[in-house]
Amino acid sequence: MTAAAERFVGAADHAVRRRGSFVVALAGGSTPEGLYRRLAGESYRNRVDWSSVEVFWGDERCVPRDDAASNYRMTREALLDRVPIPAANIHRLRGEEEPAIAARDYERALRARFGTPQGPPRAGSGFDLVLLGLGSDGHTASLFPGSTALLERERWALPVPGPVGLPWRVTLTPVVFRAAREVLFLVTGRGKSPALRRVLEGAGPSAEEPARLIVPPQGTVRWLVDSGAAAGLSGTGSESA
Repeated sequence: MTAAAERFVGAADHAVRRRGSFVVALAGGSTPEGLYRRLAGESYRNRVDWSSVEVFWGDERCVPRDDAASNYRMTREALLDRVPIPAANIHRLRGEEEPAIAARDYERALRARFGTPQGPPRAGSGFDLVLLGLGSDGHTASLFPGSTALLERERWALPVPGPVGLPWRVTLTPVVFRAAREVLFLVTGRGKSPALRRVLEGAGPSAEEPARLIVPPQGTVRWLVDSGAAAGLSGTGSESA
């Protein structure tokens, strides 16, 4: 996670110097958790101006805030409770609400923060950094293959069904992710290798590999992958996580 932590610190420093704040969309999952614990550790905690950091989430499960499945809970325990970030700078997606209401309210919060009352966000005017993972089926955030959310052009947040037997979720939509200044994918483990190859080297419909939709026209996409995830690539310029 050293490369990911260094990229987070660099993006935060650049954004604070240029714009006075660093607005980041965090991801759930075990790989980002390792990054968050690294950032909260002694080597990195004091390298970020946490008073200037604003935190949102790319998606959330529709569960109470203290549920073991909550992305907010994981992030709070791994990072937010361990760094001096003001409570007002933490913009939680309220998964305990009815999914449609949670999505509506989060979209309102995002639009208010970015000053875009209507329509999609302008390219390059959104998050300073978006952290995303990759599922073995090619999904990212809670954008799953074949989901109607992949076709969204106006809405910023939508309720979506989770995998069979699991809770509903609220996810930000591709239009929000594509407005970011930087998107950082974190992918680890040999089990993700086939999906990573399909996303980076495939030529099929992007609706079958949602991560392929996340290409900001005025931003940067970086892939930080470990040797296991990269094992199936024919050649990679991706950095090690």
